[in-house]
Amino acid sequence: MRPFDYRRAETLDSVAEGGRIIAGGTNLLDLMKLQVEIPDTLVDINRIAGLDRIEPQGEGLRIGALVTNTEVAADPRIRAGYPVLARAILAGASGQIRNKATTGGNLLQRTRCPYFYDPAMACNKREPGAGCSAQGGVGRMLAVFGTSDACLAAHPSDMAVGLRVLEARVEVRGTDGATRQLALEDFYCLPGDRPDIESVVQPGEIITAVILPAPVAGSVQSYRKVRDRASYAFALVSVAAVATMRDGRIDHLSLAYGSVAPRPWGDDAVTDALVGQAPDAGLFRRAADRLTAGHTPHPDAAYKLPLLRRSLQSVLHEVTGLSEAAIGTDKAEAFA
Repeated sequence: MRPFDYRRAETLDSVAEGGRIIAGGTNLLDLMKLQVEIPDTLVDINRIAGLDRIEPQGEGLRIGALVTNTEVAADPRIRAGYPVLARAILAGASGQIRNKATTGGNLLQRTRCPYFYDPAMACNKREPGAGCSAQGGVGRMLAVFGTSDACLAAHPSDMAVGLRVLEARVEVRGTDGATRQLALEDFYCLPGDRPDIESVVQPGEIITAVILPAPVAGSVQSYRKVRDRASYAFALVSVAAVATMRDGRIDHLSLAYGSVAPRPWGDDAVTDALVGQAPDAGLFRRAADRLTAGHTPHPDAAYKLPLLRRSLQSVLHEVTGLSEAAIGTDKAEAFA
């Protein structure tokens, strides 16, 4: 690890004085040890008052940027109204990491692949214009949606997938002291030709909170994570869902997908076509087919498409109460 300066920020205003923000450091310190990240200055924000609380905001909740993953997952209000978020966090890391990782830091962890971790390999995320060693290399954990010729890396966060399915918003404080709120799809940038730019957060800006809307009354919520082992491991694919039923039909549905794109992924066309429909195995199968249609990922990651299709179908059965043994009838018009 190379030498760096360290200072403690006591107020939000002092963050803008410059330097790389550190809170739990669960991702940043690893990257510094590998010299993938070489910041000149670290700015410790742990002493800034007011960022370590979960508080009511309207009918929802405001989760401060310094609230740890453990605190979020254990909060009774989260477990009661937003269980999909608690499940995603508990599936996401070991207890030791959850005790240190913060809400803001989780959102800003680097989108990465093995080539990003190796300074000897070409990587446009580390050095724009250097090339992408994953193209033509090995890539079992790569993304299948939203990639570009410049980068194939997948975003690894479980928590962020839970936040997306809940339609949470990220509060960012600018250098002028003003704040803005962003949906997850607007917070993250797709790689394009600048995969080193992963979010809209600018130098001197800071995430101050995540805002959860009012809980969806009567909803069934699920987080399905498929991984190589039951202990701490990144997802191969994950699916989050929030659903309500009325008169035998899907009344409300929100879906999000993880480890398949450079950001938590969604497909509004698939979700919208399911709303108002009666649960049916055939309908769910066609929804899953539509989600993955037209995508040709890196050959090593191609297995993620059928895995995602099966996972989505299983989650849809779960949140709508349809037995997975049910035999569907043809409702092709929903996905025409």
